Amino acid sequence: MGKRRRTFSSKFKSKVALEAIKSHETLNELSVKHSLHGNQISSWKRHLEENAPELFENNRGKKKKEDEELTDQLYREIGRLQVENAWLKKNLNP
Repeated sequence: MGKRRRTFSSKFKSKVALEAIKSHETLNELSVKHSLHGNQISSWKRHLEENAPELFENNRGKKKKEDEELTDQLYREIGRLQVENAWLKKNLNP
């Protein structure tokens, strides 16, 4: 039986990525300390650096707009299905 793949929590990933960004320890020291490969730490660090601005965005308006678009789409689908259902009832009943 092979080795099980390890999974890490987002809390652990962010902790390691922040340590890598602080640069108090080298990548090699961090990989030994946390028993990880250096490429994995670099990947998490890059992911944090790329997505950090999104943490501080004001998502109130954006989320509301997305919700409205989804609601409109769902109401259109409901209307289409109701018309289709009514047509089927009318034309399939003897």
